[in-house]
Amino acid sequence: MSTNALTTVEDFTDVKETSRRLGIGERRLRDGVNHGSFPAHRMGRRLMFSAQDRAQIAEMHRIPARRGAGRRVRAA
Repeated sequence: MSTNALTTVEDFTDVKETSRRLGIGERRLRDGVNHGSFPAHRMGRRLMFSAQDRAQIAEMHRIPARRGAGRRVRAA
């Protein structure tokens, strides 16, 4: 296995740092993991998130652009 495929410990962040980076509350993050929708790692008793986990959670919160939903200008 190549070393690029392995995630190093330095790549992991805890709940507090992950919630800060993603802009969501710590409770929301923990609930997402505990109810099975958010990826995470348990290291001992700590809940940790890899860069890939954070990217997947961010993608889950992405709102796709709607076609033709540009800003409308009011007629004067």
